Amino acid sequence: MISEFEIRQLSTHDRRTRQKVEDFLALNELRLDDVDAYFGVFRLDEEDILAGGGLKNDIIKCVAVREDLRDEHLFNMLVSHLMSVARENGHFSCKVYTKPKNLAIFQSLGFKLIAQSPQALFMENSLSELNRYKAHLAQEADRYPGTSRGLIIMNANPFTKGHRYLVQTAAQQVDQLFVVVVKENKSMFDYKYRLPMVEAGCRDLANVHVLQGSDYQISEATFPTYFLKQVTDSTDEHILLDLDVCLRHIIPSLGITHRFVGSEPTDRLTARYNQLMHQVLEAQGVKVVEVERLTLKDVVINASRVRQVGDLSLLAHTSVPYVLGVLAAEAMRDELNLKGKPGLIGPDDNGSHSDMNYQLMMRSINAIEPYLVQLAQVCYSSEKPSAQTVTAIGLQAEAAMLQATGGVNTHKGAIFALGMMVAGIAHTVYCLRQVDAAKIREVIMQLANDIPSTHNTHGAAVRQKHHVKGALDMAREGYAQLFNDWMPYLQQVKDDQQARLRLLLHIVATLDDNNLYHRGGAELTHESQRRCAQVAEHFSKEDNEALAEWMKNHHMSPGGSADMLAQTLFAAHIINNI
Repeated sequence: MISEFEIRQLSTHDRRTRQKVEDFLALNELRLDDVDAYFGVFRLDEEDILAGGGLKNDIIKCVAVREDLRDEHLFNMLVSHLMSVARENGHFSCKVYTKPKNLAIFQSLGFKLIAQSPQALFMENSLSELNRYKAHLAQEADRYPGTSRGLIIMNANPFTKGHRYLVQTAAQQVDQLFVVVVKENKSMFDYKYRLPMVEAGCRDLANVHVLQGSDYQISEATFPTYFLKQVTDSTDEHILLDLDVCLRHIIPSLGITHRFVGSEPTDRLTARYNQLMHQVLEAQGVKVVEVERLTLKDVVINASRVRQVGDLSLLAHTSVPYVLGVLAAEAMRDELNLKGKPGLIGPDDNGSHSDMNYQLMMRSINAIEPYLVQLAQVCYSSEKPSAQTVTAIGLQAEAAMLQATGGVNTHKGAIFALGMMVAGIAHTVYCLRQVDAAKIREVIMQLANDIPSTHNTHGAAVRQKHHVKGALDMAREGYAQLFNDWMPYLQQVKDDQQARLRLLLHIVATLDDNNLYHRGGAELTHESQRRCAQVAEHFSKEDNEALAEWMKNHHMSPGGSADMLAQTLFAAHIINNI
């Protein structure tokens, strides 16, 4: 009887519970996959797992029932519960990744087959979303006549010269070429930036048509391994499922005759995907064309190099402003995620703050990011950036920040500092087609000199009382300390495990941090600088912890230095590829 059983949510973060779940799944020839929640079915007042299943967003995973209880209707009970939990979380249809032997039972629960591989099925209990997407693809295909039709599916994280070369080469071989951008957001660059990046990069190619992605092509449901970039025992099954989705749904909707991919000399996962693509698609009459990857100075162009070392020379020209804005926000996240910062908020501590925390700061950065991208787009022009335009976008970013934080000023200084650097780099790269530190400084100084000084603010009061520089003064100097001291210091210590923390301490020691002056006056500010200089020079974990405790006890928080750390990390990433 069903009344004899109950469903409990199991914490896979608890070591003993996780091991219990893994042991149960192993008995059923399954492994615990990445899930948001896992549920088990138990007899009342007993601890043995009789059935279990997990949820990852709208995907049901890792479902198993003990072999001797498979006629007890526990499967139906469990899956119905998982579907109910998914609905409560806002997902009104569910997908499932399961074994072929479970086909009939999932069909009895209303699930329909979308794709299959030898050892796996991909099903969903409503095909309305898939059918809408297929209808959209068919409508797009009808707009463009031609007998040969090519397909490229790309993540474009971000869109590089290599991607552009692949598209341009493919477009020369077919009447029409469709480029589908992966929708799943598992990348540094959000889909809301990747899609317009690809659109901008292909706009001048008349027979190239950039299409939106879906949840059915290289997604968490069909190809989770792709986003982990690792080859496992289940990789082939994931690849074959993804290719089957393409064969059953994408290729017929667009009338595809050719699928184009870039060659893959280094990434084992992508190389295996290409290998299986040849086997699977060509067996069904679709020609697979592998285009040799573009190289620059004998180095294969790779989007990961842009992300890792900020090499703008690898980008398609039209991608530059998107990449600058996102990398500027990423530098803010790097600052926030740095542990051990005396007096500052991080993932491990709130420092000297009672009105802010890590989650609030992260919401603030996420709200600011689109405006950094917008600023880069405006300044990516031959025209000198207008102080009025830059200021207006900065004010919009501040308003978005305050809305996200409930009125708490988390990043006003960072908006200004990162915004000025983004503006300087964007305009310079557009004009020179390269990064040039002297030109960047010149643009920033010209822009800053057109911005009027502020009055009646905490910063203005600090500057007047203590005769120190403020944010605008530093910009009018072209951030001399950053270029002449902080970036060289980072270059000097970059191989140190604590390089970023030491850089922060060095910045505190050398910066007129208005936040410190406002909180503690000149005496405590100078003492903070002395202590930070000492720890930066002879770093030890114990001394840094003692410094953090001292800063917290005296309510000192070097917020201006945190802004300068983010700005320095961003500038060094782009200019020095650190």
